[in-house]
Amino acid sequence: MERQWFLESVAADGSIVTRNIDHLPYRIGRDADNHLVVTAVGLSRHHAYLTLDVSTRLKLTDLDSTNGSFVNRERIEGSCLLQVGDIVHFGTAEFRLKEYTIADAAIPATSTHTIVISPDTMLSEYFVAHEAEFLALLGGRGLTGAAQPIVHAADNSLFAYELLGRAKLPPLPSSPIRLFELAATLHREVELSVAFREYGLRALAPYLEGSAVFVNTHPKETFTEEFYRSLKSLLRDFPTLDLVVEVHETAVTETAQMRVLAERLKDINVRFAYDDFGAGQARLNELGEIPAHFVKFDMALIREIDRASERKRRVVGDLVRLILDLGSIPLAEGVETEAEAEVCRDMGFLLLQGYLTGKPTPVEGFGPPLDETQGLHSPI
Repeated sequence: MERQWFLESVAADGSIVTRNIDHLPYRIGRDADNHLVVTAVGLSRHHAYLTLDVSTRLKLTDLDSTNGSFVNRERIEGSCLLQVGDIVHFGTAEFRLKEYTIADAAIPATSTHTIVISPDTMLSEYFVAHEAEFLALLGGRGLTGAAQPIVHAADNSLFAYELLGRAKLPPLPSSPIRLFELAATLHREVELSVAFREYGLRALAPYLEGSAVFVNTHPKETFTEEFYRSLKSLLRDFPTLDLVVEVHETAVTETAQMRVLAERLKDINVRFAYDDFGAGQARLNELGEIPAHFVKFDMALIREIDRASERKRRVVGDLVRLILDLGSIPLAEGVETEAEAEVCRDMGFLLLQGYLTGKPTPVEGFGPPLDETQGLHSPI
C-alpha cells in the first residue's frame, strides 16, 4: 500500500492540525513560495526541505538556517533521515512526522493554513520523543528485568530478591528512572509500573522458589482496585510466591488508605515494605499507626555511613531501634563497602541490599527470557 506522510502540529487552542507532505521536495520556510509557510521570528525565508531517500525514508535537509532544524530536540548538521514519530523543530516551530496508508479508512484532515508562531527562543515540547517505541514497550516489546539479592546482615545468607524493571528497545533509555520520566510526560507511569512488575514476576518467579520477592509500585497505583486485583491474579498464577509489596515513601502519607491497603494485603498473605524511608519525611506517625513488615532505609542515609558525623549515626541508629521496637524489620539499601555494612550491623539492621552483597542479575542469568507475547496482562 502507498504511504502518505504528514506533519502534525498543535494549534493555539490545543487542537491537532495536520499537513500532508504532498510534494517532494517539500519546502519549509517563512516565504510564501514554500509548501509549508511558518511565520515565526528566527525562521529563515527558506529554512529546510524534505526529500525521499533511496532507502524510501524521508530525509530532512537544513538550508544553513540561522536558528537551525532539530530532530528529537537534537540540532542537525546538513541532512538527517527521519522515521515516523520523530519530533522535528524548524527554529522553534514543532511538528511530529506521522504516516497513513492510502487504503486507510480514516485519513486525517489536512490544513494548508500558514502557521504563525509567537516569538520564543525555547524549543516547544508539545510532542514526546520516541512515544511509539514507549507504547511498544508497554505492550511487551523490549521489556526485560533483573533481580538483586537482599541478604541477612548477620551472615550474608540470601533472604529475598528485589525485581527491577529494564528496557532493551533502542532508542529508549534502559534506566528505569529515565523511563519513568518519559512515562510521566505521557501520563503512563502506572502502565509502566504494571508492565515491569508483570514481566519480572512471570519471567523470574519460577527461579526464585524459597526466597521472598520484593516488587515495586508507583504511588499513583498503590491504592487502586486495579492494583489489588493484579496482585490476586499473580498469586493465582504463583500460589507459593512469598510476595512483598514496596510502598513508596510518598504514598505512606495517606494514613487511612494505607490502613485499608495493609488489611487487604494481609487477606491475601502479601507482606509490605515502606520504601525509601528517610528520603523525604520520616513518617513516624504512619510507622506507629500502620507498622510495615519491612522498612527500607534510603541509600542516601546509608552511603558512607561509616564516615558520617556522630550526630547522623546516632539519628540513624535511633531510627533503626524504633523500627525494631515497632516489630518491623529494618533493611539498609545501597550498601557498597564492608565498612558501611559493619556500621549497619552495629546499628541493628537485619537485612542488607547493595552492590557489596550482590549486584542485579539480568533475567538471562536465571533462565531464558519471556517471549514478548507471553505472560503479560493488559496494563491497568
